[in-house]
Amino acid sequence: MAIPQSFIEQLRMSCDIEDVISSYVPLKRAGRNKTCLCPFHSEKSPSLVVYEDTQSFYCFGCGAGGDVITFIRRIENLDYVEAVKLLAARAGLTVPEDGESSRASHLKQRVLELNREAARFFHACLKSPAGKAGMDYFLGRGLTPKTITAYGLGYAPDSWDSLRKHLLQKGFRDEEMFAAAVVAKGRSGSYYDQFRGRVMFPIIDLRGNVIAFGGRVLGDGKPKYLNSADTPVFKKSRNLFSLNFAKNETGGRLILAEGYMDVIAIWQAGFHNVVATLGTALTAEQARLISQYAKEVIIAYDSDGPGQAATQRAVGLFEEVGVAAKVLGITGAKDPDEYIKKFGATRFKMLLDGADSVTDFELSKLRREADLDTETGKVEYLKKTVQFLSDLHNPLEREVYAGKIAEEIGVSRETVLTQAKALAAKKKRAQDKREWREIETNRAAYRDRINPQRAKFLKEAKAEEGILAFLYKNPDSLEYILNRLGENGFVTDFNAKVFRIFAGKIQNNITLDLTAVAGDFSNEEMGRIAGIIASAEDSGNAKKQLDDYIDVLIQHKNRVDSETVAQLTPQEIYQRIRQNKQKDS
Repeated sequence: MAIPQSFIEQLRMSCDIEDVISSYVPLKRAGRNKTCLCPFHSEKSPSLVVYEDTQSFYCFGCGAGGDVITFIRRIENLDYVEAVKLLAARAGLTVPEDGESSRASHLKQRVLELNREAARFFHACLKSPAGKAGMDYFLGRGLTPKTITAYGLGYAPDSWDSLRKHLLQKGFRDEEMFAAAVVAKGRSGSYYDQFRGRVMFPIIDLRGNVIAFGGRVLGDGKPKYLNSADTPVFKKSRNLFSLNFAKNETGGRLILAEGYMDVIAIWQAGFHNVVATLGTALTAEQARLISQYAKEVIIAYDSDGPGQAATQRAVGLFEEVGVAAKVLGITGAKDPDEYIKKFGATRFKMLLDGADSVTDFELSKLRREADLDTETGKVEYLKKTVQFLSDLHNPLEREVYAGKIAEEIGVSRETVLTQAKALAAKKKRAQDKREWREIETNRAAYRDRINPQRAKFLKEAKAEEGILAFLYKNPDSLEYILNRLGENGFVTDFNAKVFRIFAGKIQNNITLDLTAVAGDFSNEEMGRIAGIIASAEDSGNAKKQLDDYIDVLIQHKNRVDSETVAQLTPQEIYQRIRQNKQKDS
């Protein structure tokens, strides 16, 4: 979608970056700028800086940065156009649309209308005689009519085209149903219902739109659960089931369950701060989404092997986004739904309040695997727990758990603690050596996905970054830079691209700021550009500094040209001289 630059400038003037960011995280004054804990990685000291004068942000911890559009793209998991639309709605502006974007917008609206009608159809079927099997299933699982209505649960008849016929009568086309993923397409080109003979769970977004469906088979059919594919209005990795209910009930804490029925059973028991992923393992995007609504998450996954593996993955993701995770130890039942049925809501609340910390969860797992009745088992348990303790960064936490482990196996706390500290120091030395080897062998270059040539041409890349920062602050210097350096004077491809786009904006009389270029770069690239600008040194003689940067690139070009000439044959040199003379004449 091509959004007019004039509208982007209007949007930038209407959306102050401090106001936008402070609606997600609290800002604190730090000199002439403001800082906060970065919402894009876990940290205890603020490293994200908001620059009021340039309407930009940059995190010196993880490298996230850019303008207000980039911030919204990152924190809301949106693409560029969606972020612009969200900010426009916030500012009371209407985004002008071209023909192509208008068609895409129209399709999204049609899919949302179609999904709502499909949800009504499934719910009506559930309450009709044709849906008896579905209603018996829900009632048999202990759901009340009130809960069934609240979640809009439904039933898809065991028919090839019941929903399709209904939607055709409502004026929807096969192509729209296919885009919404409620019908599939056969080899012959004919369409048929995607969901058949299943109880249905509508997936609703934060605005109350039905965006997708999950369906559970009744009987032994496969797959047991069938979920909507990604559509113009739905991305599995970016949404959570029941977040529309949970968003206002968190109290700073969310419960993360494994499936639809667990969520609904927990909700019916009176705990409305519960969500689940959508047929996939927890993603980084979903963890970041949860971090916007809760500071603590209780992971209430099944107690079986796959559930425990999923718990470990989730713990790591929550740590990255700064959310404290606890793990629900379910005993006497395989999942929360069964536990509530057997023991009731009061016992479940006690279970939630007594949820283990991640450290307790990991150590209890090691304890279950160990045979503490034998000396060999105790030694093996000690080795594994010391390995775990060595990874704890909090010294006080390490000491407390060292005492507990020592008591379990009958050794002194100092013995456990000394071994854990020694192993932690050994790991630190190994990590330092690894990082130094990577620097020496230039392997660190492979980690720079934004500008992979930077490590090879470090001096030149730093000079390029200095030129870019100077040009950003002094757009009128473009002609001078071009006269001295030419259009192809940059060495690294990424910096050359940034210079080319900066120059294009200036030459087209567009105000050069990060919002003007946000549509030309990815979130990660915007972070790098914001970092270049944020890290630029203020100098009393900036013009002299600019000339020094340009000289570095000119020297590189002359050196490369000399090396190239040295490899030419006498005949090739003669041909070049003749070509240059012809150009001059």
